Amino acid sequence: MIANALNDKPLPVYGTGENVRDWLYVEDHCRAIDLIIHKGRVGEVYNVGGHNEMTNIDIVKIICKELGKPESLITYVADRKGHDMRYAIDPTKIHNELGWLPETKFADGIKKTIKWYLENREWWETIISGEYQNYYEKMYAHRGEA
Repeated sequence: MIANALNDKPLPVYGTGENVRDWLYVEDHCRAIDLIIHKGRVGEVYNVGGHNEMTNIDIVKIICKELGKPESLITYVADRKGHDMRYAIDPTKIHNELGWLPETKFADGIKKTIKWYLENREWWETIISGEYQNYYEKMYAHRGEA
């Protein structure tokens, strides 16, 4: 969504955008994974959640506002058959057993995420364009590994 918004491309939203998801900043998720690896019990499952349920359309509107882009970029598309209206995560176990809670408030996390996209445009544009595949093919061919 951020990449599309930055490039003034349509922002496809399923159905009416009322699907609810639990949003979590990537660094908080990484901290949770690291904690599980180092202190979690072997064989256990730990759900990692952000305690931050919001609708998809609200997220897209926030992105538009942060980037100064018009909401007219939002394009509603047919919802997938059987698409869940809500993904819910109960992170009680990781909190109770390992003491983990997200550290980043959603408002701060979305701003940091958008800033990352702005500062790393060359990196993600190479991936979106598919050019990174040509880079690695050339690199490995040069080394005789293709």
